[in-house]
Amino acid sequence: MEEQRDDKLWRIAQRRAEFRKGLFSFLIINTFLWIIWWFTTGQKGDFRGVPWPCWVMLFWGLGLAKQYYEAYHGTKSDLAEKEYEKLKREGR
Repeated sequence: MEEQRDDKLWRIAQRRAEFRKGLFSFLIINTFLWIIWWFTTGQKGDFRGVPWPCWVMLFWGLGLAKQYYEAYHGTKSDLAEKEYEKLKREGR
């Protein structure tokens, strides 16, 4: 007999799994981008300006940070639900 899943816990588990996949992709792809940069520009010692992989890491990292926050700290609806439960306990 199959155990029933708690839908809320299942959604949290899915968000966390998606974050881990995103983090793995971020690390692998950015490693390759830095390797490409190194072999095309970095070895020559041409360090003028910001290396282009920094821009990829910055913007992708911002998206990844948002994904992390939602996976481990909840979404807006989760936060609203927590606040509602708190107010309910206080008897308002």
